[in-house]
Amino acid sequence: MLNLGAERPPPQLATGTAEKALSFISKGWREVRDSADADLRLMRKRANSFKNLADRELEHFLNSAAIPPSGAALPSPSIAEFELVKRIQPKLSAIRRAYSSPEFGRRVLEKWTPKATIRIDLSAIKNAIVSEVDEVGSALDLSWDEDQSKDKIRWEEGRGELIQEGKGWEPIRILKTRLKEFERKSQSTEIFGTFKSSEFIEKVKLSLQSICKETEESTNVPPLDIPELLAHLVKQSWPLFDHLGIRRDIYVKMVETLCSRHRDQVMYHHSPYAKEQSYENEKISDELDLRIASVLHNTGHHYEGGFWTSFVKNESADKKHHVAIVTTASLPWMTGTAVNPLFRAAYLAKSAKQAVTLVVPWLCKSDQELVYPNNLSFSSPEAQEAYIRNWLEERVGFKADFKISFYPGKFSKERRSIIPAGDTSQFIPSKEADIAILEEPEHLNWYHHGKRWTDKFNHVVGIVHTNYLEYIKREKNGAIQAFLVKHINNMVTRAYCHKVLRLSAATQDLPKSVICNVHGVNPKFLRIGEKVAAERVHGQQAFSKGAYFLGKMVWAKGYRELIDLLSKHKSDLEGFKLDVYGNGEDSKEVQSVAQKLDLNLNFLRGRDHADDSLHEYKVFVNPSISDVLCTATAEALAMGKFVICADHPSNEFFRAFPNCLTYKTSEDFVARVKEAMATEPQPLTPEQRHNLSWEAATQRFMEYSELDKILNNEEPMNGDKAICSRKAKKSISVPSLSDVVDGGLAFAHYCFTGNEILRLTTGAIPGSRDYSKQHSVDLRLLPPQAES
Repeated sequence: MLNLGAERPPPQLATGTAEKALSFISKGWREVRDSADADLRLMRKRANSFKNLADRELEHFLNSAAIPPSGAALPSPSIAEFELVKRIQPKLSAIRRAYSSPEFGRRVLEKWTPKATIRIDLSAIKNAIVSEVDEVGSALDLSWDEDQSKDKIRWEEGRGELIQEGKGWEPIRILKTRLKEFERKSQSTEIFGTFKSSEFIEKVKLSLQSICKETEESTNVPPLDIPELLAHLVKQSWPLFDHLGIRRDIYVKMVETLCSRHRDQVMYHHSPYAKEQSYENEKISDELDLRIASVLHNTGHHYEGGFWTSFVKNESADKKHHVAIVTTASLPWMTGTAVNPLFRAAYLAKSAKQAVTLVVPWLCKSDQELVYPNNLSFSSPEAQEAYIRNWLEERVGFKADFKISFYPGKFSKERRSIIPAGDTSQFIPSKEADIAILEEPEHLNWYHHGKRWTDKFNHVVGIVHTNYLEYIKREKNGAIQAFLVKHINNMVTRAYCHKVLRLSAATQDLPKSVICNVHGVNPKFLRIGEKVAAERVHGQQAFSKGAYFLGKMVWAKGYRELIDLLSKHKSDLEGFKLDVYGNGEDSKEVQSVAQKLDLNLNFLRGRDHADDSLHEYKVFVNPSISDVLCTATAEALAMGKFVICADHPSNEFFRAFPNCLTYKTSEDFVARVKEAMATEPQPLTPEQRHNLSWEAATQRFMEYSELDKILNNEEPMNGDKAICSRKAKKSISVPSLSDVVDGGLAFAHYCFTGNEILRLTTGAIPGSRDYSKQHSVDLRLLPPQAES
């Protein structure tokens, strides 16, 4: 605490401090007054005791004077002794009434104020007692000696203190002791009469100033000047500059130039936060943040939210975190966005720190026939949920404790994907709206017309599965469409997510994104790999077949690249046979082209990658460059096979495995095929198996999404900047420009998707802004027209 005793505070500070001091003193005065009242009550009790004792002594005296004891001959009392009794009795009664009367205490406290010295005038009592003692002494002829008597009673006029020397009368001695004790306590109240200049009050002022944080430093923080305001504006505009393609070093230099002339000035060190930080290695942006925080802390103003931002977040009643995983597909459709979110929900639910809900689309019967394989269909959500849970438990080996919820969806034949119908966020109760994981956030929000995810949820994480730009470029007018979709993806992920995880660098570079593989493989494939390794240890032949390819039979899934490679090096790969497993919309066309080129391809019906018929293959060929992170590649590696794939960002994670053989050119492809067919793959180490597992994938997800810090109620950031952020959090009273832009984008997107004509011109399914009547029947919802 600052030592302000050497100099007086400014007048405006002293006024406010005096008011707080009076409040403090008033509280102390009440305590002193209560103590004095207790002492007065004790004095009254002692006075009553004195009165009773005097009455008994007087009665005894009178009785003994009137009735002599039997058998004793005493001289008759003199007339003077009877006259003494008659004269002293009224005086003693008066004294008794004075002490026992409630008015005595009231008169003592009448002048008991903070500005007056407490003095008790006992002259009346003194005069009464002295006069009576004189009269008693003269009547009884007791021979008083004013200088030498041991029973002398002396009154000190200046202080009103009764002093008894010698033994004296017991009631008077007790009364004297109590009066001295009361006077000692009352003297402490004399400070209230001159409190303005006392040392005690100065200390009280300093204590109040330290409590209220009213230091001179906080009142002397200079305001922001124009260069600092411009620097803050440029700093907050960094996401916009990134979106426009402006290089980062350019606007960093702008901020540094604007702040350079202020950096070495003292005002940066006026911040109350600056004392705990060393600026030797801090960046300009951090210094600017602290500078703004100090100014806003001095003003005391707090930002309460903007036009389109909401800071009202939901808190679970059971104080347990709730995680909602929202995805764009569901089993029995064997696609990555159906399988991987299902495993993620199962492994996240193994922790007791959070409750997990998997939210999947529900398709009407007509759409189920177009999407689900083997003519599978479900009459109710409960039937599909039972199918999903049975499929999962067969593969993970444990009972996963999580909820499954459904939202209305419609299948788009043109996009070959499921589009949400209506506001997907409304199917998650507000009391469970804590953490949202959006699998394919751009896909979920292309036509989202409802509450903003970041307003309803405390933390929103998007996971990008698909490289949509790569697929769109293959279509008619693909370049123009890809340009539009790129910016739409940027807008919706920025407006609706706090954090975005990209499985590989093959995806679009989105705002707020980091690259991390947060997917694992089905535990069943790891068990197959362990079985193969055990057979090889015992000298058994684990692989009796050659090479194969498995994937949905559409051109974009690597079939075009495969046919181009095999047709170009048909002579170099003479005798190489490849089995192809898959179903899809382009299956007839793919097979027709392969037959025309006379390629050695054997087309078979699609099946589960864990099927027993695929265990004996040694080499998995995957030439696709449209995948973000091929699940089939990870599964093949887990089973101990060779994998031949392109040297592409989508395969970056797999390069660390020795059985992954990558190629850059078609000639390299031929060399890799011959190498794999002539050698045996290496067994996986325990560390490599763990890196492929869902346990490791869940750990990576918790770390990169910062869910581990959120679930542990920590700050979702680390380092010195986090310390500054926590301290400056309450004083930040201006909205971040980035947050304002994000809110504006969300508002514009909401207006755009609310117009049916604009939705249709961008490829939306007609009537997908709301769910259909059939959806309301299947999911037991209110009819669409009844929704507000």
